[in-house]
Amino acid sequence: MYRVARILLWGDGPRGLQEESAMRATLILGGLTAAALSLATLEPDARACGGCFHPPPTPTQSGTVVTDHRMIFSVSPLQTTLYDQIKYSGAPSSFAWVLPIHGKVGVGLSADVVFSALDQATQTTIVAPPQQPCPFCGCQNAFAGAPSAGSSSGSSGAGGLAGVTVISQQVVGPYDTVQLHPNTTSDTQALTDWLTVNGYSIPADVQSIILAYVSEGFDFLALRLQPGQGIQAMRPVSVTTSGAGLSLPLRMVAAGTGATVGITLWVVASGRYEPKNFPFFTISPSDLTWDWARGSSDYTTVQASKEAVTSNFSWQVESSLDLSPLQIENTVLYGYAGGGGFAGGGSVSGGVGLPASQDYQAIPASDAGAGETADQVRTQDLATLFPLGNGSVRITRMRGDLSRAALTNDLILQASATQAALPNVYPLTKSINAPVCQACSPSQAQCGGSGSSGGLGGTSGAGVGGPPSDDGGVTTGASPGQSSFSCATSPARPPGTRFALALAGLAAAAVVRARGRNDKRNRK
Repeated sequence: MYRVARILLWGDGPRGLQEESAMRATLILGGLTAAALSLATLEPDARACGGCFHPPPTPTQSGTVVTDHRMIFSVSPLQTTLYDQIKYSGAPSSFAWVLPIHGKVGVGLSADVVFSALDQATQTTIVAPPQQPCPFCGCQNAFAGAPSAGSSSGSSGAGGLAGVTVISQQVVGPYDTVQLHPNTTSDTQALTDWLTVNGYSIPADVQSIILAYVSEGFDFLALRLQPGQGIQAMRPVSVTTSGAGLSLPLRMVAAGTGATVGITLWVVASGRYEPKNFPFFTISPSDLTWDWARGSSDYTTVQASKEAVTSNFSWQVESSLDLSPLQIENTVLYGYAGGGGFAGGGSVSGGVGLPASQDYQAIPASDAGAGETADQVRTQDLATLFPLGNGSVRITRMRGDLSRAALTNDLILQASATQAALPNVYPLTKSINAPVCQACSPSQAQCGGSGSSGGLGGTSGAGVGGPPSDDGGVTTGASPGQSSFSCATSPARPPGTRFALALAGLAAAAVVRARGRNDKRNRK
């Protein structure tokens, strides 16, 4: 090849060689031109692809006042704290919350970000099964597819009635709170009379529940929004008692609900817990099937079928994870969980924490005691959630979509027989409606996924124009190295064409030069 090029450019020897070189140049020029045209014809078009995703849908219920609860139950040898975040519809002026308690309790304010942090750390993740890659056709084919801030106590209070002692009365943020002690378990009507006289509207079907708690020796915490406070002022509340306790007053949760009510419960403790007096179940990856046509699994369907077996009387133990309290605290303080995604807390700049007032509300000073800044409220809230400090804790997540009939018993928890961790990531192995690879042909439009290792794409949602996901509030994740594509063509000049045309032009110039020399010699 090197010698041919030298002859074409400079000549080499007598006239016969010159004529031969001119003929060779003509043949080579024709060959190079044909090669250039061939390269331009066979080079495939460049493609540009994009990914698709969809957010998980929000569960809804209609015709009820309390539609859903998210609860945190922090249990340690020192104290037990119950957090309750209520999804509430209706006039905020009618909101009231009555909780059975034992003895005097601490009432504190929390924030939605605490629940978001726990949800982010423990949410169920569905991983689509891996798929075999399609044949390589020049580019890869792909398919779419706490203790209170101060209190006062006494034997009676404003609006008091015989038979009831006001243990404590205070304002906590936007709430008026009062702790009540029935003087006797036999006079079960005195408490409901006190609540009614003091403006608490007690539904007829809840009165019998309150009377049952009175006869069992319970005290009560009553809480409601202060006059003039709108629904936007509502904050999650924490209630702390001394010592370890493992009972949640589900009977009172029935107040204001419809046929069913959803409850997500996180148990923050030193081990794995489960219901003692309710049936419960788990879901394993082998129970689930990925539908490539829908871009989702049948998680919600499997969950509902298992709940239906007990007529919505059971709990699902979703996961049980060993976590550092710092992971939750980082989300609350900075808006992220140490390398995870942001959790609705805003951005971080130079390691400076988020202002507490973004999520928490200050407690103004009152007769009950000195006030607290939003930062102090946040610090106290985190200390209440993790009373043993920053050692590793076990967080067990449970979910119950309970019928009203199931709320006739309080929930009693017990340590699980197995203390093994229960992962929240579900890598699936079964699937249906897998896409079929298309046959490769030079004339067929092809698609290559930008930034993908190829193969059939696992999806993090339905494809473009696809049906909605069946995963409900469950997060779905794609397998590593896989993605979902929706492709569009954009023509581009084949990279080999320029080289071939340049080489052909060089050969043509050599032919012209050689013929010029031959003509000059012939004239001599």
